[in-house]
Amino acid sequence: MTAAHSTDAAKQRPRTWPAILLIVLAALAVFAVIWRVDTVPRTDDAYAYADTIGVSPEVSGKIVTLAVRDNQAVKQGDLLFEIDPRPYQFALERAQASLAQLDAQIPLTQRTVNAQGFSSDAARSAVVRAQAAAKQAGDTLARMEPLIAKGYISADELERARTAQRSALAELAAAQAQAREAQAAVSSVAALVAQRAVLQAEIATARLNLEYATVRAPFDGSVVELRTSVGQFVSAQKPVFTLIDTRHWYVVANFRENELGNIRPGTHATVYLMSNTRLRFSGSVDSIGFGVEPQDGGGTANGLPNIQRSINWVHVAQRFPVKIRVDHPDPQLFRIGTSAVAVLQPGRRDNSARRARSDGAPS
Repeated sequence: MTAAHSTDAAKQRPRTWPAILLIVLAALAVFAVIWRVDTVPRTDDAYAYADTIGVSPEVSGKIVTLAVRDNQAVKQGDLLFEIDPRPYQFALERAQASLAQLDAQIPLTQRTVNAQGFSSDAARSAVVRAQAAAKQAGDTLARMEPLIAKGYISADELERARTAQRSALAELAAAQAQAREAQAAVSSVAALVAQRAVLQAEIATARLNLEYATVRAPFDGSVVELRTSVGQFVSAQKPVFTLIDTRHWYVVANFRENELGNIRPGTHATVYLMSNTRLRFSGSVDSIGFGVEPQDGGGTANGLPNIQRSINWVHVAQRFPVKIRVDHPDPQLFRIGTSAVAVLQPGRRDNSARRARSDGAPS
């Protein structure tokens, strides 16, 4: 009876080792997850990104040639569209004609200037002659005046000498006036030469505007948001469509702030797109965001922190964008805004990052 009772008690005693084993395994799993999160950060809050520009003409006019269509891939230097070049061609021809006319006018004006210079020289020579005549008349009068008292000359002869002197002085004054007038009449071609420089600048501007009438792709890319056609009037500095720079593709991944400690520019990354999860692409961290807009009352007003009065018991970690450059993107898969997944390996660094550190660049 006692043996049977002990056997039943043994059967009813619960076995504790499976529960202990389960707890140990769960703890190991939690530790492994935490270790992997700390050592291999991963996020699916990511998207594909590429730089874009708004293709804007430098001049205004009607589109006469539209060489691309929406979502078309283009190469650097390919024709995108052409604005009616006739107004700018006419402006160039008009400036060139004005320059030719001025070039023909400058020699004629120079000959006139030379003639004016010769007249001025002749007037100065006349002044010299008049000065010599006036001096001679004055000397003659000075010699004759003492002789009148001695009776060597008559009063009539002395008066004629005085008249000759006054006449010589009058001719000298007239010659000096003519010399000043001739000198004032001498012009210059300096103003025409300066005008020529202005016309040359206008010609250069007209040539540049004519060149701007043809818009070409500044880099390899894809045309998007094309909503116009031939005949549309476009204005300078206003985008006609958007061009995606497909030379470089990135994945912008938003990581929690407590995962940024070991992430540096150059950190190796593996990314894949949700449009095709079978393909993996390698890359490296290009940069890490240094600021985001606070969503929990951390904004500033008049330079002072604006702290909300409510307190959340559960604090959600802020996320910061990490820009990852993809090494060899598939041009058929990568599109701006495509959902992506990014996995970082902080222990691995790209060769480019190692070279940057060896050159003294900050990591």
